[in-house]
Amino acid sequence: MQVSGGSQSFNAVNALRLLGRWMRMVTIPNQSSVAKAFQEFDDEGRMKPYTYYDRVVDVMEELVKFTLLVRDSDGYLTSRYGERKESAPSPAAAPPSVLGQRVGGGTRGS
Repeated sequence: MQVSGGSQSFNAVNALRLLGRWMRMVTIPNQSSVAKAFQEFDDEGRMKPYTYYDRVVDVMEELVKFTLLVRDSDGYLTSRYGERKESAPSPAAAPPSVLGQRVGGGTRGS
């Protein structure tokens, strides 16, 4: 992801991280900022071997690891009790057998 936040780029990234969490996206704890990024690439468009490069690789490795951990787990990770409770049928609308009552209204022992 690219953020052009100038000297405040970490604030911009943190704001995006908060939005991502709010939308239930997985956000990795690592981040990197490359000052004057236009100077950090060679003529072929590859990033120059420098500490910025190492930090970007670290971030990308962490992103791949998190992706592998959460892949195919979206249903489990985004399931919330409150939402399941809201979408469940109300007890008044449920059939008596679901509520643990006997169907037919009989009494015990009869």
